[in-house]
Amino acid sequence: VQLQASGGGLVQAGDSLRLSCAASGRTFSGYGMGWFRQAPGKEREFVAAISGSPAATLYAEAVKGRFTISRDNTKNTVYLQMNGLKPEDTAVYYCAARDGGLAFTQGFQYRYWGQGTLVTVSS
Repeated sequence: VQLQASGGGLVQAGDSLRLSCAASGRTFSGYGMGWFRQAPGKEREFVAAISGSPAATLYAEAVKGRFTISRDNTKNTVYLQMNGLKPEDTAVYYCAARDGGLAFTQGFQYRYWGQGTLVTVSS
């Protein structure tokens, strides 16, 4: 499966952004989907994940209550709504997919990765 992330940009602290990740393939509802991010000089970290149907969600503590992951299986797309952005949210955001439908927080569980979209939050 191929993943195409979009929606990043430069925003101010407190602003909102919605990232999208479009996936190819005919069995999108069967994929577990995740968002990860990597800030400059730091390791990649988990942000949020969503399972197939039913769509259970997981969040990193740092984003819980501010970010919302969702999916539209009719559009083969997963979204990350980011509200109340902080400068520490600045990173390249990657979407990832895994076969089997379950969602995990560990990056190694995901087989397919998108190219990333840059989110920059100024103070």
